[in-house]
Amino acid sequence: MPTFSRSFAAALLGAALLLAPAAAWGQSAAPAQSPPQSPAQPPEKITLQQAIHLALLHNPTLRADRTTIQQSKDEEITANLRPNPVLGWDAQFIPLFSPDALTPDTINTFSQFDIGLSYTFERGKKRQHRLAAARAATAVTRSEVNNVQRSLIYSVAQEFTGVLLAESSLRFAKKDLASFEKTVAISQSRYKAGEISDGDFLKIKLQTLQFQLDVSAAQLARQQTLAGLRRLMGYESVPANFDVSGTLAYKPLALSRRGLEQLALRLRPDLRAARQGITAAQSNHALALANGKRDVSVTANYTHLGALNNGSFFWNMQLPIFDRNQGEIARTQAAITQAQDQEIAARLRVLNEVSDAYDTAVSDGQTVQLYQSGYLKDARESRNIAAYAYQRGGVSLLDLLDAERSYRATELGYLDSLAAYQLSLEQLRETVGTRRLP
Repeated sequence: MPTFSRSFAAALLGAALLLAPAAAWGQSAAPAQSPPQSPAQPPEKITLQQAIHLALLHNPTLRADRTTIQQSKDEEITANLRPNPVLGWDAQFIPLFSPDALTPDTINTFSQFDIGLSYTFERGKKRQHRLAAARAATAVTRSEVNNVQRSLIYSVAQEFTGVLLAESSLRFAKKDLASFEKTVAISQSRYKAGEISDGDFLKIKLQTLQFQLDVSAAQLARQQTLAGLRRLMGYESVPANFDVSGTLAYKPLALSRRGLEQLALRLRPDLRAARQGITAAQSNHALALANGKRDVSVTANYTHLGALNNGSFFWNMQLPIFDRNQGEIARTQAAITQAQDQEIAARLRVLNEVSDAYDTAVSDGQTVQLYQSGYLKDARESRNIAAYAYQRGGVSLLDLLDAERSYRATELGYLDSLAAYQLSLEQLRETVGTRRLP
């Protein structure tokens, strides 16, 4: 036995040595294997708050509008600048056309050299008034950009709700199609058994087309609303196969009309811009009054003449006899009245928009409550009863199709009412100027 074992081990070792080069050659000759492909990435699901955040970061229109704030702040730098001093120099009585007289003694004795520095002193605190007017303009610009941001948020919420409605409609359409296909299968069995006529079976088969069209329409609506949402968020912010996360739901409103109106008067950025417009108009009027005061220019000169060094001082100022900036003063005064009227109009517009949005939300909420009070349940039971009775020959085909149409219309109407109510809440948030509504 020991001799046999040693012989067997030696044979195995020899076979391994013979096969090793072949195995190595096979490994080197085999083509390089590509790494295993990772499974397709699932679509990225984003919530409404995430969609709004991405839009505020990446929407190109909003980013372009935000640059106007920086432009206005840069104008504040320009408005706060002081006048530059003026450096003057001259050389007179140089004998350029008498070369023989162009000697150092002649230049020192007969020629005149002047160098001076001039500066304009602004009166009436013009620089301070320019800066105040520029800062007021920046405040108005910032509020106007915030108002653009408010409209963008509403547009994102609108598209997001459209996606939720399309996906809910798509789920219902697929579910309804699957349920009706079962009815078609049962009808086919009854047709083969001779329980229904050829015409009735063809009618119920043709009705399947409507359910298939509902699925196609819901799929198209979903793709279109997703594309619109991606455009608002910025194409580079989400992948092409992104999806949304959320549901259509009814949540009652907890604030009164009066409370919402007071909140809007405090938070609406366009109303704030109108109020800041009054301040800007008053700042421009103060600047116009300051510009009516004439500035004083002072010059100090050093003169070399006749081998003497002399100093000179000059003052000059316009006499405000004809031009006292009367036109600009009158215009800015009228602009103050215009800004005040615009603020009143903006306040009334805000109150009207809040009232309309509140009424719409209340009406849409009542519609949802009507569906939830029993009509939705009745439509489902009516369809189920008709389908059960039809399978057993208790009702006609027309009764089944009528119950099916009523059920589909009720379900789609309920989804539309949920979407309409959610949109009315988003519109109410937009009109108030905040998303934090109880």
